[in-house]
Amino acid sequence: MTPLRTFLAAAAVVGLIGTGAALRSGPSTAHATPAVLTDGSIPDVAERVVDSVVNISTSHAVEAGPAAFDPFFSNPFSPGFGDPGDRKAMSKGSGVIVTANGRILTNAHVVKDADDIKVTLHDGNDYDAKVVGVDPKADLAVLQLKGNLPALKPLTFGDSSTLRLGEVVLAIGDPFGVGKSVTMGIVSAKGRGGMGIEEYEDFIQTDAAINPGNSGGALVNTRGELVGINTGIYSESGGYQGIGFAVPSRLAQRIVADLMKFGEVQRGSIGYIGIEKLSPQLAEEFGVDGTNGALVSRMSRASEAYDAGIRPGDVIVGFNGQDISDPSQFLRLVSDAKVGTTVTVKVLRAGRTMEFKLPIVSSSTTTLRGRR
Repeated sequence: MTPLRTFLAAAAVVGLIGTGAALRSGPSTAHATPAVLTDGSIPDVAERVVDSVVNISTSHAVEAGPAAFDPFFSNPFSPGFGDPGDRKAMSKGSGVIVTANGRILTNAHVVKDADDIKVTLHDGNDYDAKVVGVDPKADLAVLQLKGNLPALKPLTFGDSSTLRLGEVVLAIGDPFGVGKSVTMGIVSAKGRGGMGIEEYEDFIQTDAAINPGNSGGALVNTRGELVGINTGIYSESGGYQGIGFAVPSRLAQRIVADLMKFGEVQRGSIGYIGIEKLSPQLAEEFGVDGTNGALVSRMSRASEAYDAGIRPGDVIVGFNGQDISDPSQFLRLVSDAKVGTTVTVKVLRAGRTMEFKLPIVSSSTTTLRGRR
């Protein structure tokens, strides 16, 4: 998490912030009908999918301090407000129903440190939920609803890789805690990385209005398919500025499957290695034309990368035949590589091009870090 990213208060300077909002004031056996339209108007899509998006309220204990008396952090109507001692911090976000038996997909920061999680469904009732798994690297979490549930309408995953620039999308969530809302915009960009929001970044950028409280909500296409999970905004004020970011559905679907099966995400690694973006000065220092690539700044001698022959000062420019433009792209490619396979990494070293074969191991015991 970068210093400019905050989840409970608006940033005072230009920065990337999460879109969780602070509050100011038994499995179902029913069969679900996927919320997918083959050809419908915007109102048809919105009405069909809105019940698949839920409101999430969380609370956790915080020590007394200046933030405890800030109305943006604390609920003045909560029991014990103003009394000495610990306080209950309350926040609000959104989530998406992804299975008929009550699995909810949301952002990890929405439920971070939560002692109590309440989910409000389309019937207006609150249901308790527990965390099934969390992936902080991509800022995603899976919840399981408890109790006797009404018939649920899980959203069908769409293929985010097929999104086109300018394609119309809808953002659905609970901005500022005012209640479920639908906004419309277009896909502004794809594959956004290096934003400093999370370690693993491959965002869809949209100009659909996303505000604090929209975190974990749905980004859907005009067929009513889930193509992204709304995660962050770029803002000077903490509110809508026309630049929002969503985790693409192709990534989210894989993470959901891993969290539900293993309780964690199975990612690839090449051992502990630090990489950073090439500046014009660094490119000149290391004899590289342009600033494309990822500079190896540090590494462990026990890493697979070191064993294969890569050294600090190398500039990584290729991965399995694909050109590398920046560290974020390389991070994603390594993380997505299947554990147990071997990959080819191309580097520039002292003006020479070299290739190395690296085994992909599990990220559970090793770390790949990048500077953006």
